[in-house]
Amino acid sequence: MTGVTVRPLALSGPLPVVDIDLAEPGAFRRPGGGARIRPTGRALGLVRLHGRPLGMAEASGGGPEELWEALAASARREFPPDERVPGSAPGLDPPDENPRRAPELGEAPAISVIVATRNRARMLRDCLDSLLAVEYPRFEVIVVDNAPADTSTEELVRREYGRSPPGHGPAVRYLREPVPGLARAHNRGLTAARGVISAFTDDDTLVDPLWLTALAAPFLADPGTGCVTGLIVPAELDTEAQVALERHGAFAKGYAPRTWSLRAPPADPLFPFTAGRFGSGANMAFRTDLLHDLGGFDPATGVGTPAHGGDDLLSFFRVLAHGRSLAYEPAAIVWHRHRRTPEALDAQAFGYGAGFGAYLAGALVHEPRMLPALLRRLPGGVRYVIARNRERAGPSAGPSRLARLELRGLLYGPYGYLLSRRIERRLRQRTGTGRRHGDLADPGPRRRGGAR
Repeated sequence: MTGVTVRPLALSGPLPVVDIDLAEPGAFRRPGGGARIRPTGRALGLVRLHGRPLGMAEASGGGPEELWEALAASARREFPPDERVPGSAPGLDPPDENPRRAPELGEAPAISVIVATRNRARMLRDCLDSLLAVEYPRFEVIVVDNAPADTSTEELVRREYGRSPPGHGPAVRYLREPVPGLARAHNRGLTAARGVISAFTDDDTLVDPLWLTALAAPFLADPGTGCVTGLIVPAELDTEAQVALERHGAFAKGYAPRTWSLRAPPADPLFPFTAGRFGSGANMAFRTDLLHDLGGFDPATGVGTPAHGGDDLLSFFRVLAHGRSLAYEPAAIVWHRHRRTPEALDAQAFGYGAGFGAYLAGALVHEPRMLPALLRRLPGGVRYVIARNRERAGPSAGPSRLARLELRGLLYGPYGYLLSRRIERRLRQRTGTGRRHGDLADPGPRRRGGAR
């Protein structure tokens, strides 16, 4: 399948975000499977049909009934029936009459959910509450506290989530990774993961109740699937900075399931190097054994290192380079709380670009045989970045501030990655080990299916 262009939302300003289903007339839910609400005025809604997401629609109305009808009418205009792609995995897709059904115990692979966090205990609490409301029979939750400034996160997890109340999800396990770096934190979680599948999200997200059900479906449908990513939508648009990121394109990857592999490459001339089209690290899952075989995430990448990111993109690329398929399943929904201030948004935009540049450098380090393919695609890649920035800015405008920051980060990324690798070598010399600091330690015999 060719790459899908996702049109950024033309938002009119800060507004509430809601969740509606066309099969449930008049009903609104808070993002992340929360309680029902009755909003009025304007709203941006994730619109579903029998649980499956169709797209985001903005509308205005008077009371709740008028607002719901306005959102539904907008969705029917924007998302015609032939774009509503039903699920394909037997046993895990919810039937239309009961879209929130979880899989039976026997058909559900055990999943380890790993959440890396740093100094954001309040956000983490909301994330964990949403995770413990997930409707999935076999999963565990592992929190990795990455170079924390204090003990607030550890105290929160041990005090409020260390035990599993009957019928309220699994106990949450706490781990600490003292060296900064998102890839290191994820690798620390992997050493303790007991699930056949390892899923990852961030502390600034809320997950949908059927998140794990939808992530597991492509793995069950095809044993060759090594990685599954999902849809990321805004949990709130309360500030102009949050709106700006969503207008810029944010995490938009579309609403149709897709699958990529080197065995059946798409028409996209940049494939497989446009890893940003495959998904994002706030919503991804891998076969645990495959991640171990790859050596985990490259610790020279990720937020908290000079590379600023790229850990997720590099792992997507390596899954494909090693002959596995990568699937995108939009029914696996995560709600993301975007950065609230302009300064944080600017840093995030630069980080996105830097992470992509770091990923490209890391791809050549880990898979040098792919260099000829990258060189053939490089001119097209430059044209793609320029065209995307123009598209986001509009036909009559120059590149936006965020687009310029992203491009600047892209140029910096390879240098940031090499600098991060240099730091890794120094850590290795200091610790006196031949293994790169942050790589997966030998976890010993792996336990399968033991989660929850």
